[in-house]
Amino acid sequence: MRRTGAAVAVVTALLVAGCSGPDRDAPEPTPSPSVAPSFAPGAAGAGDPYFPTYGNGGYDVAGYDLQVAYTPASGQLDGTATITATATQDLSSFHLDLAHLVAGRVTVDGQAATSRADGNELVVTPAAGIVKGRAFTVVVDYGGKPQVLANETLGTGGWLRTKDGGFALGQPESASTWFPVNDHPSDKATFALAMTVPEGLEVISNGLPGQRSTAAGRTTWRWAERKPLASYLAFVVIGQYRVRTGTHAGKPMIIALPESLPADGDAARSVGRTGEVADFLATQFGPYPFDSYGAVVLDDDRVGYALETQSRPVYGNTFFVGRPNVTVIAHELAHQWYGDSVTVARWQDIWLNEGFATYAEWLWQEHTGERTVQQSFDRVYSGFDWSVPTGDPGPDGIFGDAVYQRGAMAVQALRRTIGDPAFFALLKSWAAEHRDGTVRTEDFIAAAERAAGKDLGDFFEAWLFGKVKPPLP
Repeated sequence: MRRTGAAVAVVTALLVAGCSGPDRDAPEPTPSPSVAPSFAPGAAGAGDPYFPTYGNGGYDVAGYDLQVAYTPASGQLDGTATITATATQDLSSFHLDLAHLVAGRVTVDGQAATSRADGNELVVTPAAGIVKGRAFTVVVDYGGKPQVLANETLGTGGWLRTKDGGFALGQPESASTWFPVNDHPSDKATFALAMTVPEGLEVISNGLPGQRSTAAGRTTWRWAERKPLASYLAFVVIGQYRVRTGTHAGKPMIIALPESLPADGDAARSVGRTGEVADFLATQFGPYPFDSYGAVVLDDDRVGYALETQSRPVYGNTFFVGRPNVTVIAHELAHQWYGDSVTVARWQDIWLNEGFATYAEWLWQEHTGERTVQQSFDRVYSGFDWSVPTGDPGPDGIFGDAVYQRGAMAVQALRRTIGDPAFFALLKSWAAEHRDGTVRTEDFIAAAERAAGKDLGDFFEAWLFGKVKPPLP
């Protein structure tokens, strides 16, 4: 985002000497008694140190398949969510995040389940306990008038209604305002959406477009993201849009601009360079990690940020008022590698997203001749406030300069410390080795030390966790 402003196996070997058969003096093995499942409720949070109530425990989601209808005139949303998951403990019940909407019928593996609302949580109790390791399917019918989730420090996220439609967007949480979900980035899953709206409106979402169908004055748009995504990266935009569909590097390229903006204006010219920017970043970070490219622009004063929604970033038009802006395109596209494909397992480590995306801005500016990466570093380093550590900025600081600017400086300082060959090899190997996965800062430190062939503990302590100005490498 960029804002304006083992199981352990034990094997016993019987050593036999001087005989061809088993040792008849050895005791007969005693069968292990079967252990009855110890069913317990799944946790009402994923255990994030900064946001303990975000997400849920006890299961791992494989995929979301949503069938949703939205009526802009009334603001009513009705949906059916099919969620496939695997229990990570013996579950007697489990939670889903669902904010401001009401669940109706709920089934687990086709059997009726009971459910109750607990604030922004939906507590589901299946007819029988779910044994650890077992795959199961939850189907939830739900509806209501979706709203935002307000956070005085981090801003609002979720569903925002517009005159001709609406959109759902936000970080660190938003998905729970329009479908039941495990709303934490540690639980990535595939995503499919069939959204039905009045005929004449467009619907844009993540991934690949599917077949559209129209009946009785309503059109169903279909989208599918086949690569796992973090829930905050799921989005939908409904309204009057010019949708341009083409291909880039053999993959679909889908760009949507609101009809309220000129077709050849600064926003259009900026997002029109998406393919060019993505190709440059691929030379730095390795192959583009998703099956489609694109961009969506929102003409809405409530959106003063851009967000790296997977495969198709969303940009508030505020970035393009009076001038083209390709730097923000570089930032959000860099997230497709760092943040979307390789995702933080906890919000404390968000510098792994934002520090690298800000560094991508610097790489792009050097590429276009605006200024060198080192010049960008020097401009920030000279007068920076070092009191907030990049690697632990606190829950109120996850969108602050310590994460973005100091994070990017840490990346450049690492480059100067280990040298260009090891550094650029690391950028690519990090993205490749952790593709579609989740990571922590400790994982990156270990990867950097392998690339450098030396201990970097003092370096990272100073640049990520110190509260005083680190020395230049």
